[in-house]
Amino acid sequence: MGALGVDGGFWGWNWDSRRRRRKPLGSNASSGSTGRGGRGYQFPSKQAVTAGSLALTGDTIAQVTERWRKAKSFENDSKDILQTIFLHHDWFRALRMTSYGFLLYGPGSYAWYQFLDCHLPDQTLPNLLLKVLLNQIVLGPSVIAIVFAWNNLWQGKLSQLPQKYRKDALPTLLYGFRFWIPVSVLNFWVIPLQARVAFMSTGSIFWNFCLSSTMSRG
Repeated sequence: MGALGVDGGFWGWNWDSRRRRRKPLGSNASSGSTGRGGRGYQFPSKQAVTAGSLALTGDTIAQVTERWRKAKSFENDSKDILQTIFLHHDWFRALRMTSYGFLLYGPGSYAWYQFLDCHLPDQTLPNLLLKVLLNQIVLGPSVIAIVFAWNNLWQGKLSQLPQKYRKDALPTLLYGFRFWIPVSVLNFWVIPLQARVAFMSTGSIFWNFCLSSTMSRG
């Protein structure tokens, strides 16, 4: 679910360049081992920052929407409503979602999409449909399981995690299917290559809004 960049490697490894560095039998193996200065892993900071920013944006929209609805239900005047919306922001909740995007979703989804591109490189109909399917049955459940655990860990409620899974995991996953399957198909078949990251990133804002709203229900 969701997409960030796809121009690097699996958790920082560059699959294409690794294939290009393979030497014929009898060649000096040590000459290829220093091609990148001995560095085998690089944290995908660009993707992490993007994911953290999108998570923060989605959470901010969710919080503002929740406070707006509550303020309107009490029929306060416009000044009180604005104060409620902008002066009661839950920064701890915002930090939870931002850190999830930066530390987990960004690097993890970056690795996942590079893995798919490495093993399904051809732009054929079967490959594209398989990517969409794998996104829903592998990435989707993984994202939901991790974000639920991350949220409960920050709140000191790990003992309540099984109950959270039973209550919200399946409805969230099914809702994600309804959103991400058509978005992914549209992204692969209609959106030009140079605009795909921006398109999926925009979709991620809506999905982060949904996740943040689900997390806030406890």
